[in-house]
Amino acid sequence: MKLKGFILTLTLLLMPTAAFANGGIPANHEDKPCDCKGGKRQHMTHKDWQAMMAEREQKLLVWVTQYTPDKKAEWTKVLEEKKKLRTQWLSPENLAKREQWKKERMAKIEELKKQFESGKMTKEEFIKQAHGGKEMGHWKTFHELRIAVDKKDNKQAAVLLNQLLEQTKQHNQLMKEKLAL
Repeated sequence: MKLKGFILTLTLLLMPTAAFANGGIPANHEDKPCDCKGGKRQHMTHKDWQAMMAEREQKLLVWVTQYTPDKKAEWTKVLEEKKKLRTQWLSPENLAKREQWKKERMAKIEELKKQFESGKMTKEEFIKQAHGGKEMGHWKTFHELRIAVDKKDNKQAAVLLNQLLEQTKQHNQLMKEKLAL
């Protein structure tokens, strides 16, 4: 009994130390170009996500005004369309479409997982196909845009804003296709 108590006490004392060692602050944290989460996923509530997206949209519009003012009207139109499509997709009328899409997606991922586990595809191929080949390019572009803005690289920021505009238009088109099914 004393041994079990000793092991429990030792475990409780060592767990925080091990957790800190795995998730500690890197020595060069001042050198990082942005405040990224280091690839770690954070769970957010819907409200937090909406607030983050609204903040991101406001930053984007400020950058558009600063670096590509001639495209402000186009950006505004595309972002409004994106909001409208998202609202439409999340509406109760499209619940059946969302459920069907989710069911098909999960079946596809399970099939890909079987192929990966049997050695028929690499981890990279699995990830690429699981994401539908899109590789979340708009998130990467936004990240690069933030870095360009921080460095005050006007030319690169304008290029990335134009790229992000095209990606957003493509995303809107995909949403329209999902809604049309």
